[in-house]
Amino acid sequence: MSEAFFPLDVYFCEDCSLVQLLDVIAPQVLFRDYIYVTGTSTTMADHNMAYARDVVDRLGLQPGQLVVEIASNDGSLLRCFASHAVDTLGIEPARNIAAMARAAGTETLEEFFSTRVAAEVRAARGPASAVVANNVLAHANETRDFLLGCRELLGPGGRVIVEVPYLGSLLDNLEYDTIYHEHLCYFSASALIRLYESADLAIERIEQVPVHGGSIRIWAGRAEELAGHGAQVLDLARAEQREHLTEFGRYREFARSVEENRAALRALIAETRAGGHTVAGYGAPAKGNTLLNYCGIGTDWLPYTVDKSPLKVGKLTPGMHIPVRPVQTLIEEQPDYVLILAWNFASEIIAQEDEYRSRGGRFIVPIPTPRVIDA
Repeated sequence: MSEAFFPLDVYFCEDCSLVQLLDVIAPQVLFRDYIYVTGTSTTMADHNMAYARDVVDRLGLQPGQLVVEIASNDGSLLRCFASHAVDTLGIEPARNIAAMARAAGTETLEEFFSTRVAAEVRAARGPASAVVANNVLAHANETRDFLLGCRELLGPGGRVIVEVPYLGSLLDNLEYDTIYHEHLCYFSASALIRLYESADLAIERIEQVPVHGGSIRIWAGRAEELAGHGAQVLDLARAEQREHLTEFGRYREFARSVEENRAALRALIAETRAGGHTVAGYGAPAKGNTLLNYCGIGTDWLPYTVDKSPLKVGKLTPGMHIPVRPVQTLIEEQPDYVLILAWNFASEIIAQEDEYRSRGGRFIVPIPTPRVIDA
């Protein structure tokens, strides 16, 4: 069977400072049958509990008020909201994941979000007090329509709360593997201000959160209800200008550093294998496929990777065709080194693999600088 390959070219707009992919893959191809599930990570479970509590407390949500989550995945976050007795509705385009959410008791609408869907939901359920969208704004090709749909759902005093990976963290930490086909855009505060203005939304504040290698949580409301963007938001945009995020030269430097990372990672793995040591992988995330393909790491260097998600086990990674095996394989075969492809969960992974470590296992973390973590 032939395998589809797609370009992965990143562009910088010198007008609005948005960093984006040039080529768009049809969302039906990427998202209708999906294998990323948020509920497999304890890091994300803790994050979701704190997230829901923060939104409920800050907005003073009361029982019966509506929280809508766009790209609600398996409903893990919405179940945290439900524990506060608010009403919830998930909107999730992946048929298999939406079915999992419904089976767990989370009402979920199986749709790609748009202004049309927003109008239908508001007509059926009334206005929402909070619209939550985590790690999905970057997936939307029609970004303005997405935000207009969020605005459409809001009731008086409601807020749109969006989490996205932060462009500043991507550049500072050399997180080039987070560039992949699902992520069409890479957001700075400077670009977000213009984008939100185009949808008649004002950004109240932007908070930095540690998940996924460094993200930002954006709180926004209808522009007519807020007195412009918050002072902290404007300060962050000015800081980005001082750090040259709005200039193309910063991205030339980033590209050079990415090439150096590839050379260093390949040298580290080659040296490890030349010493007679075995290497396996941990995780089969989308970011791992960017890293494996760009660095040319195939089954000759990495005979398998392991993953906690049963949806991924038994499959092959795209491009490099590395088999995905269950996590217990690390104990069964005890490779000398494990390359952590899901490096954004490295602390959780290392803590969970205490038995592997106690037997002398060592970890390789590839980002931002390839390095070995001893047992």
